[in-house]
Amino acid sequence: MKSPVRLLLAAACTAALLSSPTAAWSANKPKAEKAPPVDCAKVKCIALTFDDGPGKYADKLLDTLKKTNSKATFFLEGQYAKSRKAFAKRMAVEGHELGNHSYTHPHLRELSEEKIREELTRTQDIVKQATGKAPTLLRPPYGELDERVRAIAAEMRLPIVLWNGGSRDWATKNEKAIYDEVLKNAKRDGVILMHDWVEQTVKVMPKLIAALQKQGYHIVSVSSLRGAQDLKAGDIYPVGSEKDDDLASETPDSPGPEAASPEDGM
Repeated sequence: MKSPVRLLLAAACTAALLSSPTAAWSANKPKAEKAPPVDCAKVKCIALTFDDGPGKYADKLLDTLKKTNSKATFFLEGQYAKSRKAFAKRMAVEGHELGNHSYTHPHLRELSEEKIREELTRTQDIVKQATGKAPTLLRPPYGELDERVRAIAAEMRLPIVLWNGGSRDWATKNEKAIYDEVLKNAKRDGVILMHDWVEQTVKVMPKLIAALQKQGYHIVSVSSLRGAQDLKAGDIYPVGSEKDDDLASETPDSPGPEAASPEDGM
C-alpha cells in the first residue's frame, strides 16, 4: 500500500500537468465545425464543373477549393478515376460532387446501346470502388445525347447535367482569357464548364474564385443550385441547355495530353 505522502505527491504532479499550457490547450481544443449548407434560394450561387478528370493538376485545384471553402462538381472519366484513385478519393472525402463522364470520352450517339451502357456502368463501378461513392449525375461527352442516352441515364437513375456557361480553357490555355470568359458567363445558378487537366485553369482559380466571391457568389455543387435539388433520373439541367446548339464548341474533340497521363497522381 502506497504511503499518504506518495499519494499527495502524485496528486500534486497530476494537478501541475493539467494546469500546464499544453494540457489546458488540449482540453479546450475547439472541435472542427462542419460548415452549414448554402441555401441558394436565399443567396447567389454558381457551380464550377470540371470535366475529363481527375486531371494531373487536380490536387492543386482541390487545395484552392479547400482554402476558399468552395465546392465543385467533377465529371470523371472512368479511365482516369482508375489511374488516379487518390485524387478521386480526395474529391469525395472533401465533399465535392461526383458525376459520370463515360469511360473513354466517346461520342455516345455513335455507339450501340450496349456500348453506351458499358461506358457508363464501367465508370460508375470504378468511381465507387475508388471513392466509396457512385456518381450521382451524368454529363455525356461533348454534351451529346439522344433518346437512347437519356433512357439509359434514367435506367441508371442519373440526372443529366449540361452547362449554360463555358470557359474555353481547353482552347485558349491562357489564364486571362479563362478568367475573362468565366466572369463574362457568370450568372446566378450558372453551371460553368471547365477542365482540371488545363494547367492555366488551375493556376487562375484562386484569382477567379476571389472575383466571383467579391461579386457575391457562393461556389457550390450543381445539386445545391435552385432548380437542381429535386432532379429526377433522366432529367436534363439546366433547363434549356439541351437546345443550345453551341454546347459542343465548349468541349475539345478529345481530352488534351495533360489528361492522358494515367501514371500521374496514382
